[in-house]
Amino acid sequence: MRREGPAGVASGAASAPDGVAGVREPLRTEFEFELPRGFVDESGTVHRNGAMRLATARDELVPLRDVRVRENPAYLSVVLLGRVITRLGTLGAVHDGTVENMFASDLAFLQDFYRQINAEGHTRAAVACPHCEESFEVELAGSRLGES
Repeated sequence: MRREGPAGVASGAASAPDGVAGVREPLRTEFEFELPRGFVDESGTVHRNGAMRLATARDELVPLRDVRVRENPAYLSVVLLGRVITRLGTLGAVHDGTVENMFASDLAFLQDFYRQINAEGHTRAAVACPHCEESFEVELAGSRLGES
């Protein structure tokens, strides 16, 4: 499985991570990905490459009013991903119906990718060993955001 690194789409500025005065890097708001299996449309075409933008507060709040989400909270990620995926292969538009018809492995991939790009700058998770119960952290992503 290969995930593309950030595809910078400038829409603001952020300070340089190394703290160099006066140096500003563009804020990346869109990130490219490649699905493990790919979405198969009605004509049988497989779409694997796409892009996802950073989520806004509105993106996370609006789906909560959706009746499907209220009836089944697990549907939240489908509606949310339908809002933030900006491109998938040659499809004209991506929406919750598109996400709903993806393979489970691709949905899991996109849920993880969403968490990575919208997280607080890291992709570590606290876990405990089921045998000895010792706690430790694991890295969920590769060495750079978007890599495996």
